[in-house]
Amino acid sequence: MNTPSKLQAVVECKCPRCRKGPIFSGKMFSFKGQVTNEYCSYCHLRFEREPGFFYVAMFISYAMNVAEMISISVAAYVLGVALTYENLWIYVAIILVGVFLFAPLNYRYSRVFLLHWLTPGLRFVPELSEKKAA
Repeated sequence: MNTPSKLQAVVECKCPRCRKGPIFSGKMFSFKGQVTNEYCSYCHLRFEREPGFFYVAMFISYAMNVAEMISISVAAYVLGVALTYENLWIYVAIILVGVFLFAPLNYRYSRVFLLHWLTPGLRFVPELSEKKAA
């Protein structure tokens, strides 16, 4: 059985310890909403390390949101929307649509980044990815 790379585990939203179990149940864009699994279905790691653990993900999401807003604004300017007072509401509308479309991605990947890169003591354990799921 092949163990996914770190980048592949992040992109596919897999457990940081075994890189096999999903962090989320359901699809990113669905009407049922995104639900973070409480435990990894493969290695039984508890994702919410302590009460309020995912509050830090709000700061990561904020940084992602600011970067997306700046990128959307620059893209609109490059694509020909003049940066004038008359076009201010066009920029606001474009940015709000972008924020709305990227919201599920921000929610999901802010938690994934927190678990994979910003959680001290949480590392990949190759032995756990080799065992069979119970």
